[in-house]
Amino acid sequence: MTLEAWYMDSSEEDQRKPHRLNPNQPVPLEDLNQLGVFYWKLNADIYEADPELEKIRKEQGYTYMDILSIRKDTLPDYENKLKTFFTEHLHLDDEIRYILDGRAYFDIRDKQDRWIRIVLGKGDLITLPAGIYHRFTLDETDYTKVMRLFVGEPVWKAYNRPADDFEIRQKYVASLKAS
Repeated sequence: MTLEAWYMDSSEEDQRKPHRLNPNQPVPLEDLNQLGVFYWKLNADIYEADPELEKIRKEQGYTYMDILSIRKDTLPDYENKLKTFFTEHLHLDDEIRYILDGRAYFDIRDKQDRWIRIVLGKGDLITLPAGIYHRFTLDETDYTKVMRLFVGEPVWKAYNRPADDFEIRQKYVASLKAS
């Protein structure tokens, strides 16, 4: 199975719903790659000893990882954390997430500033480039277990939109114009 993504509707309804346009407008992986988003499908049942994951970590320089279980009974201040995750933002570093269980969505902006929703399930590993505007939410199951990967020491600092003056945002936008 490949990654599934689509352009979103503009409904203010529950963020955990799919928010597909009618008719649906899928976004192929090649289009996501042009935005700097990369994807791997792995076997999450063997993540602790997966040679493919180790190869990716070595090739990409992902030296640090931790695991978060995101659901009401395991994440302190759950409701506020979800609001924070769903606020449109960017990071100064790539965001690398590997879904070990459950489901979630990443929403990203395309070159025309339209929202694309990417659904992630067990075994999906995704990287979002530094400087891309995005947001994260759970789907209606209200649960995911995710591995966060980092190059070097973990830094998770979100800069809410607008953050166009950041050098990393300007580099990201320039990279889109070059492609």
